Amino acid sequence: MSDRKTAIVVAPGRGTYGKGELGSIARLHGARFAGLIADFDAQRRVRGQPTVSELDGAERFSVATHMRGDVAAPLIYAATALDWLSIDREKYDVVAALGNSMGWYSALALGGAVSIEDGFRISNAMGLNSQTHGPGGQILLQIVDADWRPVPGLRETLLALVADIGARPGHALAVSIDLAGMLVLAGDEAGLAALAAEAPPTPGRDPLRLAGHGPFHTPLMIGSSDKAKAELPASLFGAPAIPLIDGRGHIWRRFASDPIEMWDYTFGHQILAPYDFALSVEVAVREFAPDVVILPGPGDTLGGAIAQALIGIAWQGIAGKGDFMARQASDPILLSMGRAEQRALVTG
Repeated sequence: MSDRKTAIVVAPGRGTYGKGELGSIARLHGARFAGLIADFDAQRRVRGQPTVSELDGAERFSVATHMRGDVAAPLIYAATALDWLSIDREKYDVVAALGNSMGWYSALALGGAVSIEDGFRISNAMGLNSQTHGPGGQILLQIVDADWRPVPGLRETLLALVADIGARPGHALAVSIDLAGMLVLAGDEAGLAALAAEAPPTPGRDPLRLAGHGPFHTPLMIGSSDKAKAELPASLFGAPAIPLIDGRGHIWRRFASDPIEMWDYTFGHQILAPYDFALSVEVAVREFAPDVVILPGPGDTLGGAIAQALIGIAWQGIAGKGDFMARQASDPILLSMGRAEQRALVTG
């Protein structure tokens, strides 16, 4: 009987490579994966873009530079993919992969549906394509209390308000990403302004406009979708080596997945329709019953959303933040590679 633990791996999306992650790609991976990093750099250089090594090796972190889509996407992908390759497979049997929003492009490579090199090509292209959209952006709202339990009725109230605003002439507003304990709402400027003015009080923080983010996962991104399908051919895709769970909670299985359909979802529905990250986590743990959830870098900011998704279904009796923190202290279920002490458990 194997002593390996089963694991699902969750690829992070935008906003995870921050000031604290500057230099981490070279520091953690420069020696072992120099050839792969050189490939990533060459792909950027051919397009006349600053390389991953140059951006990661900058003297200081710049919000204006490092948070732009065409910079953030390749940095996040590189950190995630190299962390994935660093997982100790003698200790962990990875049974499925998923991602959050842009993390879906990383998950495609983690799961073997595209190569690691082509995964970078996709993420790099989509970093540029993500800036091809109508006017608008995203707002983040918290819908759980201090113990990460849902505030009764708040989700339903917000969804009703979003539907009402989105139906008004000259307004666009919709759910962009369901992060379990938070909702990301996206729309045009009129829709976002109406939401900011009419949203009910929410716990924890005021509604937060996400800097540098477009109206992702809405029909306003049609330009990005069209550009992606024109630039990134279906020939990049193959059957996944391990199951992948997408933003609808759909499972792409090794012997039952059409690469053409996966390509069409990736550059169609995934760009233009809501991304239900919470559901993807719920489906992954219920279907594959992993011993642990591994969160590659960069950073660990997605950890809270993963925990809140587990709390939402009381996974293994975890019904609140207190339960989750107690479990983490005794027998961690979430291993964030952005945390040195948990990284050591994953990489060996």
